[in-house]
Amino acid sequence: MTPTSYALSLWAPGTLNGPAVCALAAHRVEQQFGEDGFRPARLTIDMFKVAREVPTFTRGRLVRAGRRIRVAELDVVQSESPNISDSDTAGADEVVVARATTVFLRTSANPPGTRWQRPDEAVTFRPPTDPIPDTDLMSRFSSDAPDRDAADASESGGTTGASNSAWNTDMGAHQNGGRKRLWSHPLPAIDGEPATSFVKAVTAAESTSLVTNWGSSGIGFINCDLSVELARLPQGDWMGVEADSHLESDGISIGTAGLFDSHGMFGMGIVTAVNNAAAEIDFTSIDLTDRYREA
Repeated sequence: MTPTSYALSLWAPGTLNGPAVCALAAHRVEQQFGEDGFRPARLTIDMFKVAREVPTFTRGRLVRAGRRIRVAELDVVQSESPNISDSDTAGADEVVVARATTVFLRTSANPPGTRWQRPDEAVTFRPPTDPIPDTDLMSRFSSDAPDRDAADASESGGTTGASNSAWNTDMGAHQNGGRKRLWSHPLPAIDGEPATSFVKAVTAAESTSLVTNWGSSGIGFINCDLSVELARLPQGDWMGVEADSHLESDGISIGTAGLFDSHGMFGMGIVTAVNNAAAEIDFTSIDLTDRYREA
């Protein structure tokens, strides 16, 4: 497979972004190892080498095929050679850039009894209410501007960004130290092949790193992994991601985010990230309009 321009990363020229790598892994593992009666409940992918704009393929294997659980592993492999395939024979110029483990669980009824869940009134994610045209793929962003930023803006007569009630496409307006949210329309992993609900969920979940590591000066942490935990598969084309927690120390961060569709929360995303301040992305100076228009 050949990366499209939409798969390219903002971190460095000629490299691929996380959503593209994760979407490819999700697409291929579901295609190869999905089975009726089983649902993908978790995908964990380690991205331990920069993926580049070169021919890319995958190589998978079934680790466990049980009565209630199926586990598959899948490597994302790259090569400078144009003559590559998903064969089991590795070439000398091939390099594994990511490895995913996916757990498929058999669906059934819930056990008896009641268990604690976050009450509806405590849910802070609210999707945009304004209709979005079918031809509009621009992601929407929302944030909670910190009180101190609001105070500074009041003194200067300016603004510091938007709040949860103000969704828009201007990333620069949300570059603050507050909680972030995203409402996006994930693209298919492979051009010309419709995205499944699982692929959409994984693609959206990779933005866990964006909403949890994006701060007042941009995003300076780059994630080296992603875990997607799914209680159910999402419905519809638009997915929401809301920062739930962020911890950082000594150049290492971890973040968790809730995953939403128009019906509510369906899963969680978890990322581990490392300091990449030398290539920090400042969204106040980047215009992604052309990229979305191309998509």
